[in-house]
Amino acid sequence: MPDSELRPPVTQNTPKASAKIMPPAHPFDTSYLRDGDNEDKLKEECGIFGVIGVADASNFVALGLHALQHRGQEAGGIVSHDPTAGFQSARRFGYVRDNFTSQKVMETLPGELAIGHVRYSTSGPKGPTAIRDVQPFFGEFAMGGAAIAHNGNITNANALRRELIERGSIFQSSSDSECIIHLMARSLQRNIPERMKDALRRVEGAFSVVAMTRTKLIGVRDPLGVRPLVLGKVGDGWALSSETCALDIIGAEFVREIEPGEMVVITDKGVESHFPFRRMAPRFCIFEHVYFSRPDSILGGRSVYETREAIGRELAKESPVDADLVCPVPDSGTPAAIGFSLESGIPYAMGIIRNQYMGRTFIEPTEQIRNMGVRLKLNVNRALIKGKRVILVDDSVVRGTTSRKIKEMILDAGAAEVHFRIASPPTAWPCFYGVDTPQREKLLAATMSEDEMRDHLQVDSIKFISLDGLYRAVGQAEGRNAKCPQYCDACFSGEYPVIPADQIDQGFEMKPAAE
Repeated sequence: MPDSELRPPVTQNTPKASAKIMPPAHPFDTSYLRDGDNEDKLKEECGIFGVIGVADASNFVALGLHALQHRGQEAGGIVSHDPTAGFQSARRFGYVRDNFTSQKVMETLPGELAIGHVRYSTSGPKGPTAIRDVQPFFGEFAMGGAAIAHNGNITNANALRRELIERGSIFQSSSDSECIIHLMARSLQRNIPERMKDALRRVEGAFSVVAMTRTKLIGVRDPLGVRPLVLGKVGDGWALSSETCALDIIGAEFVREIEPGEMVVITDKGVESHFPFRRMAPRFCIFEHVYFSRPDSILGGRSVYETREAIGRELAKESPVDADLVCPVPDSGTPAAIGFSLESGIPYAMGIIRNQYMGRTFIEPTEQIRNMGVRLKLNVNRALIKGKRVILVDDSVVRGTTSRKIKEMILDAGAAEVHFRIASPPTAWPCFYGVDTPQREKLLAATMSEDEMRDHLQVDSIKFISLDGLYRAVGQAEGRNAKCPQYCDACFSGEYPVIPADQIDQGFEMKPAAE
């Protein structure tokens, strides 16, 4: 078993009265760095990247995946093709930098065509990731092999899986993405791009896909365009990526976004564009602007950084407060905090410092270690904070657990007042389109009003940007079109553009029409 699969068991907390305080096996044991129930951030979906027409394509893919690491830290994989060696693959647990930087590994992935994937699981078991669930997935068809990497969630995956198993398919993973390979296998079309069209027409939900055959790089975006996908030019070749920041790292020129419902097939002859799905009004994920995408990426022709700064300005207009300092919760709250400061005239300050060498929040076996998890990542700049009325700007509040810990750290440092300003509306509904959100009853905003959240968090005030304010910040001057929303905002509004069929079968209750 690979070392990365060896994880210590997580023990249940014992009552404080009888708890024996035990240190972790090692104070910085990375096996504890998986996010648990106490994490208060939405989990990034996945990142996908592909290159064709350049020597050592897998090296470019590794660099691209490194730039997309924020979209998934559990595992990564690369598949390449070389006319002599055929298809080759490598799948590993952990960070790209730890797995795809050795010459020995990269030499096993030759060729001018490669695709890759970084994973954060949004379907399948939520325990330790199994290597069989790490993408890209590979399938051998009569007309040759094909590999596929998928960002998003298939909302009818359970129904498809049952149907396919009844018809004889044998699944190797728990991932919803594997359904696409099996649907392709059952298609009667004569080439792989046409088989992929067949497969994706059966799929519901949100998806961006990169795939490859022996000679083709393929990119597809779902009809609503919920998940991002962009096209770049690198030398004489081409690249597909979840975000533009990954094009920058390999020196590629950003060409355009793949349109909602578009399939591009790239060969040595160039880029062919197809539209295999019925045209629909696009519903891009608005949370990409708030949190998921890197601030140095471009979305919809807009700088993510500038959008987040605009969100902060809207926040300051909507929810002003007398204070001495505006401090971001690093790092995702930084651009919005800068915008809030610029609009309000209240000085911006780095009141909280992030340890850039720390990984993700612990799953800790004791209360003491659990509280240590936030402090390992963040520390308060005490000299700056003491005696000050502080505005903390964060991107979101999910469960509220991390917010409470940060508030306590700020008060322990001697702050006179603590005011939270949140750069997204209250997250009151789970996402089923590629974002790992808790069940609705675990979302703070699903059970509490703003005033109740203020009392629960024990802060002087908490205010969220309005949904209309968020829409204005992303460039919709008139705000949200209630009859036909310009973005997917289901996590805030409860209005799902694609019915989550599997979840409804499991008992999920949609928002009543009149609510």
